Amino acid sequence: MAEQYIVVVASVIASLLGFDFLKYNSLVRFWGLTKLRRRSALELPKENSEAVGTTDIIIVGAGVAGATLAYSLGKDGRQVLVIERDLNAPNRIAGESLLPGGYLKLIELGLQDCVDEIDAQRILGYILYKDGKNVPVSFPLEKFQPHVAGRNFHNGRFVQKLRKKAASLHNVNLEQGIATSLLEENGIVKGVHYKNKSGQMLTAYAPLTIVCDGCFSNLRRSLCYPKVDIPSYTVGVILTNCKLPIENYGALILADPSPILFYPISSTEIRCFVNIPSENVPSVSNGEMAYFLKTLVAPKVLPELYNSFILAIEKKNNIRTMPNKIMAAAPHPTPGAILIGDAFNMRHGITGGGMTVALSDVVILRDLLRPLHDLSDASAICKYLESFYTLRKPMSSTINTLANVVQKAFSASSDPAMDNIQQTLFGYLRLGGFFSYGISAIFAGLCPHPLSLAFHFFAITIYGVGRLLLPFPSPKRLWDAAKLLWVASSILLPFIHSEGVRQTFFPLTVPAYYRTPPGNKGENVREETACIN
Repeated sequence: MAEQYIVVVASVIASLLGFDFLKYNSLVRFWGLTKLRRRSALELPKENSEAVGTTDIIIVGAGVAGATLAYSLGKDGRQVLVIERDLNAPNRIAGESLLPGGYLKLIELGLQDCVDEIDAQRILGYILYKDGKNVPVSFPLEKFQPHVAGRNFHNGRFVQKLRKKAASLHNVNLEQGIATSLLEENGIVKGVHYKNKSGQMLTAYAPLTIVCDGCFSNLRRSLCYPKVDIPSYTVGVILTNCKLPIENYGALILADPSPILFYPISSTEIRCFVNIPSENVPSVSNGEMAYFLKTLVAPKVLPELYNSFILAIEKKNNIRTMPNKIMAAAPHPTPGAILIGDAFNMRHGITGGGMTVALSDVVILRDLLRPLHDLSDASAICKYLESFYTLRKPMSSTINTLANVVQKAFSASSDPAMDNIQQTLFGYLRLGGFFSYGISAIFAGLCPHPLSLAFHFFAITIYGVGRLLLPFPSPKRLWDAAKLLWVASSILLPFIHSEGVRQTFFPLTVPAYYRTPPGNKGENVREETACIN
């Protein structure tokens, strides 16, 4: 009875706030990218249009963002040079999860066939486990065609399919080389200095250079204000000869000392990730990591996966580590260049949202560039492209904030308030219906709407406080509730601040939101956010 009362109160208060949020957002949706896309669909670059240099656009990096952008710009008639450090298939333990929202962006870019013939696995959601209980978090896919779902795969196979697709266009040239620096004259980027495969130093010229050379970018410092935080490391192993409890569902175990994530990456392999705080990472080389996984992590693994987990630890060279980097987007607008992808903005990998953000950014940047017939006026183009940083916020800020908050909340802690937060999130999802549906839509990248995320965070807080106070608010209960509010605020508010409150929640007040393409003075460019809920 008490829980039902909490739910009713939370629903009423949150609904009242949500009504105001959604009323405001309806204006944003109505005046959004519809105009931009309508214009971009009609105004493609003219054939043989004049450009400074022999190439229209240089792209540094041919990962997910670079390869998809090269294909998209090539399809629009641009001459594109892509400079990639290594054109062999990447061998990474990141970039293996594509959320349903990212798959929809892949369709929008005409690249959905790139998940075919790579043994990609359909993902319909995740099962959350804690203290012997579980709750399903299913992606809300009822409104979509049957093929729409998440996809998990080997990152290298997916990237190679994207590169092959880009290279199939006669006006896209993929070249292996290491970009060493940007060519800058009088504050304007004119191209890139790079070393080709044979070691020869070359210079490529173009009126626009797009840098997307990944999380280890060596070019980002001149294009943004990088502040990288590494709160934890991911330890990855691959399990074979086993199956997850529910087909097409991953598993996330909230355990002490570390949360454990399982998901399929092929028809015969399951990826396991263990999240370990940066200050407590054991060494792989001397066997400390294997001992840690066997003694502290293995007992928390699901019984049906235990034997395969032990075998995976014992397999030679199967344990790999990767830093979980968080870097808020802090652009330094520079004429002649723009920064996107992990080189520009990173979030914790626990929700697997990185590729979805990257593909969303590619769609927005493609649509912004489509009306531009002439890229030679670098200063005007730079000022116009400042709108990109606001237009990307609906998708990027919701996925970034959710991922960063989840990793913080789900990390093991001796603080009882952190355990209360985990119990609150778990209980909120167990309510089902609107509550779990809304969170799962945001998690899946299907509701790129910061106000919806704020709505659910507020409802979760009310639920958590009510859960602690009822049936009678004793002094201890009041203290626990106050501490929960304090800890929850200390987790959430810094991430909201880093995303930019004004750009995220009040984009209509940002001057760059209304930038028009040079030579197209009559129309405003505004944002549209599609919230499927």
